[in-house]
Amino acid sequence: MKFVELNNGVKMPILGFGTYQIPSEEVEKAVSEAIEVGYRSFDTAARYNTERGLGLAMKKSGVSRKDFFITTKVWLDNYSYDKCRHYIDQALENLQTDYLDLVLIHQPFGDYYAAYRALEEAYQAGKIRAIGVSNFAPFRLVDMCLFGREVIPAINQVEVNPLNQRVEEQEIMQKYNVQMEAWAPFGEGKNGMFENVVLREIGRKHGKSVAQVILRWLVQREVVVICKSTHQERMRENFEIFDFELDNEDIQKIRELDTGETLFFNPQTVETVEKFNQKMQERKW
Repeated sequence: MKFVELNNGVKMPILGFGTYQIPSEEVEKAVSEAIEVGYRSFDTAARYNTERGLGLAMKKSGVSRKDFFITTKVWLDNYSYDKCRHYIDQALENLQTDYLDLVLIHQPFGDYYAAYRALEEAYQAGKIRAIGVSNFAPFRLVDMCLFGREVIPAINQVEVNPLNQRVEEQEIMQKYNVQMEAWAPFGEGKNGMFENVVLREIGRKHGKSVAQVILRWLVQREVVVICKSTHQERMRENFEIFDFELDNEDIQKIRELDTGETLFFNPQTVETVEKFNQKMQERKW
């Protein structure tokens, strides 16, 4: 496994396993199978309802806690100083651990500054090894880095895939020493990602699947990436990306696929903010 070093010296596996959209009753089994394959970095969140299953799987695995890297994320309903402090303790209980490796502010809406202050306090108290943000546009991220923060975000977890590559955003993150992390590297198969002619051609060239090509491309960009499957064969396939390398021609062909458009949502639009507010008011999130 390849590791990246975060801005506070903490080392993080460059490839991890995500638990988004795994039904809560299936999480323990899926994570246990991922651990068998070799995954040690796991991504969860308050909103996913997967923390408890992940904690159970870790506890039963027999693998030392220090060998795991666990990321969770604070949801909008805990965006106050006191609520975030309470959530951190709840997450520790859910995951059956006495520390978290990485905790992120999940969305750039509401009073995330207050929640971030609670993360800074927990970080300084040793409850969290690193803190960061998710889905923060460049101007919001730079604001967090420059104005009044005691701890610079270590990570910005954003949508990154061959159709939405965010090359300039990565350059900005690198300038401020913030590690880019990719969610939805396969775009959940949207826009025919797995049938893409260019990606399939590169895969045939290396004897690899489209998914392996995408993950390898991200790793070579020094982007931390999380991927998910509930099938152990696919988990294993996604894990086997360190035995080949894309050449410059491959990388250029993938670069030409970039549309610069999100496949999911744009947190900078009024419509997105209104949608998140509506969902929260309706208690659907």
